[in-house]
Amino acid sequence: MTEETNPVELATELTIAWLSNPNTRTSADDVPAFLKTMHDAVANLSSASPEASSEQAQPEYTPAVSVRKSLADKDHIISMIDGKPYKTLRRHLSTNGLTPDEYRERYNLKRDYPMVAETYSEARRTMAKKIGLGRKPGQKVAEAAPETPAPKPRRSKAKAAETTEA
Repeated sequence: MTEETNPVELATELTIAWLSNPNTRTSADDVPAFLKTMHDAVANLSSASPEASSEQAQPEYTPAVSVRKSLADKDHIISMIDGKPYKTLRRHLSTNGLTPDEYRERYNLKRDYPMVAETYSEARRTMAKKIGLGRKPGQKVAEAAPETPAPKPRRSKAKAAETTEA
């Protein structure tokens, strides 16, 4: 072991930190037992070979639904984690500690597997185009049908004369 990872020093530092906590109520008899426990834990951590941790097989995850069923409805995507429908999977994945890439890797999905329901994506795209997002500066927003202004209501000649006299 190197001097940086001396288990005796690490166990001593952990014990001192434990004792310096004002919420720790202990007697002098408990300190040696705690120190030994810390030393054993640090020694076990430092003696664990990196090969042993890499040899552990990744747990195999079985999807709650098939890929085809998860994309069957255009209004939502069914999560393979819990089988529930979502418009977008990003928040659901983050609550489960996954990124979209990790999710795709976990369930052997293609790189282009969507994280957002098709109709939700289309609605967002339409709204963005309507307000002019994604266009270059100086370009006008292309409107589907230019609106003609409604004709102004006409006043009768009698009312027009009354307003000018007043």
